[in-house]
Amino acid sequence: MKHYQWGIIGLGDIANSFAESFQQENSHLAAVASRSLEKAELFARKYQIPKAYGSFDALLDDQEIDIIYVAVPNRQHIQHILKALEAGKHVLCEKAITMNSKELADAIKLAEEKDLILAEAMTIFNMPLYHELRSQIDTGRFGKLKMIQAPFGSYKEPDPKNRFFNPELAGGALLDIGTYAVSFARWFLSSQPKVLASVMQPFSTGVDEQSATILQNEANELATVSLSFQAKMPKQGIVAFENAYIVINEYPRADEAKIYFNDGTTETIVSGDSQQALNYEISNMVKTIEGTLPNRSLFFTKDVIDILDQMQQSWDK
Repeated sequence: MKHYQWGIIGLGDIANSFAESFQQENSHLAAVASRSLEKAELFARKYQIPKAYGSFDALLDDQEIDIIYVAVPNRQHIQHILKALEAGKHVLCEKAITMNSKELADAIKLAEEKDLILAEAMTIFNMPLYHELRSQIDTGRFGKLKMIQAPFGSYKEPDPKNRFFNPELAGGALLDIGTYAVSFARWFLSSQPKVLASVMQPFSTGVDEQSATILQNEANELATVSLSFQAKMPKQGIVAFENAYIVINEYPRADEAKIYFNDGTTETIVSGDSQQALNYEISNMVKTIEGTLPNRSLFFTKDVIDILDQMQQSWDK
């Protein structure tokens, strides 16, 4: 069995969570890189990672590294994805994987040319619960899908300089929490939707502070996506069918769903462990590289980025 060597580019909060939770039999965190060698060395010591580099290129030059985890700010994703692929590395990139569909198409094209795997670190596409729910839905026991609700509200300190509101760092709710809400909706919709309507209220810096969007596909399934960076909302996703509706609390990393049938009966489905969310991403990445799992998440990622494009384009009109 091959043992995969991982390297991390970008050492912010999500990279710390990734390193802290990393537990895989056939994978090892072997190297990290930052623009500051001191920062890289501190991070490496904290998580007992053997190698620390003071530049991203130095990490990419390491021939022992098989997979790069990209955890830099959103706007920088595409440049590091392309560099890593050019260096012959598989890439797992934090969400949103790219700023738009054009960037993603360029990255996918290069990955295919290099015969490498590119995937987005989107928990929803990797949590076992969602695959179990898909199996249950496919039996037809819930009837026809009618409506999806995907709210996500978070309160961020209104500081124009932080990444959440800084346009130079691709701030705004859509490319942060919005990717979860849209990914949730797309996972359950039977086909790619179009944006029927979307309204956005900007922060003082011009990035989207909050928005409300209606999606509809050709099967007339509807979804609403509500986002806010200045008001908390429960991360409670609802998927409503003719015969039942499903409620999923804390849906970005959920391991439990409750089903409410029209006759008054209920059922609880438990699958996976929310504490292992990042490890499911890591494990599925390796399975995809080995060819034992299709790169299904990338199919949904492409659709999600397209929806985000549609939303942004509607705001620019």
